[in-house]
Amino acid sequence: MSTTAIDEQTRTAEIEAIKQVVATVEHSQQNELPDEFVSLFRSDAIWTTGHGKRLIGREEIAAFTHRVLPGAMQDATASYEVEHVLFIRPDVAAVKVRQRYLTLGGQTIGNEGSPLYVMAKEGGHWRLVACQNTEVLDL
Repeated sequence: MSTTAIDEQTRTAEIEAIKQVVATVEHSQQNELPDEFVSLFRSDAIWTTGHGKRLIGREEIAAFTHRVLPGAMQDATASYEVEHVLFIRPDVAAVKVRQRYLTLGGQTIGNEGSPLYVMAKEGGHWRLVACQNTEVLDL
């Protein structure tokens, strides 16, 4: 396995491209757009929801998202912020995200989420490949 380093200019550009994917996740969640959300995943992606449901493949992710996303943001919104990017290879990155649910007035609802997105760059585009959502408990 090669972990070839990337130069700082390329790294900065790739992080910006990754942030755009996360911004699209946020947009699709805020606006209840399941197709936009699902389009971010590679066809063979895996995703574990914040409550532990394992979804394998874009079709299964799509079926779940079409069932739960419409109506989910009726009285709330969500924000997603990239906190850290670790390049495993120049075309593979582990991305830590801060996820918050908010009232329409901006007040925090419930616990934050701490998703981990493993992303791969294919055909010039970053795709979600293996994702795990985790609720942050205040223990």
